[in-house]
Amino acid sequence: MTVAKGPGPHEKPAQEEPGLAGDFAQGTPGPSIADIAAGYAEKAGLQRNSHGHVDILKSAGGFQGIAESIVPGLVFLIAFMITKDLAASLLASLAAAAVFTVVRLVQRRPLTQALAGTAGVAVSAWLANTTGKAEDFYVLGFYTNSAYIAGMLLSILLKWPIAGLLFGFVRNEGFEWRKDPERLRAYAIGTWVVIVVLALRLVVQVPLYFMGEPGLAALATMRLIMGAPLYILGLWIAWLLTRPAPGQKPETDPQPSKPSSSD
Repeated sequence: MTVAKGPGPHEKPAQEEPGLAGDFAQGTPGPSIADIAAGYAEKAGLQRNSHGHVDILKSAGGFQGIAESIVPGLVFLIAFMITKDLAASLLASLAAAAVFTVVRLVQRRPLTQALAGTAGVAVSAWLANTTGKAEDFYVLGFYTNSAYIAGMLLSILLKWPIAGLLFGFVRNEGFEWRKDPERLRAYAIGTWVVIVVLALRLVVQVPLYFMGEPGLAALATMRLIMGAPLYILGLWIAWLLTRPAPGQKPETDPQPSKPSSSD
């Protein structure tokens, strides 16, 4: 029988390979539910404030993000009302969207939101330029809203409501809310709130679109009012309606900051 020998007097003990085993041996904690929640919320565009609640303004992109969603359409409307030149108005709108991208480059901030906005403006401009109708600058939003409504309705039918997927992670509930019928119902209601907001856009704006150029000013105005401001309001109402009841699992406060080495 062979007996395993330990390291000799001049030999160094074998070092453990780094990895999960090493982490557990050294007592390194894995990612907590709060860490996972923060990562998921960041990818979804949701932000938490210092009290652990959803920050509606930051979730909408902050003042700069709201401006990025409003200004290009506003520039198009003003330019077209003044010049009646569709091509020039579309170029002005694209230039406004491009300016925000440059601003983000200078600020060294993520370009995702600005590039997505620029792409949306570019497609809208292409549609309007192709048909020669100024009102077609806003038609892309109808298809986008319809797609969101369909996706959210499907999420409710599948019992994976979108509000639960987003807010559940912000509240550090993970997927545990699906095991509680009351929480599942609450998040379904929250999702319905967002659906109503999107449906209202279609109900109000589609008739204005079919009015043609005479309804362009009203259509553009409703697009601005029912854009970011209405979205923020709907998101906030959905957050309030889905708050856990006093007897249910409370929302988790943010993790305390780590003490410094001097402490």
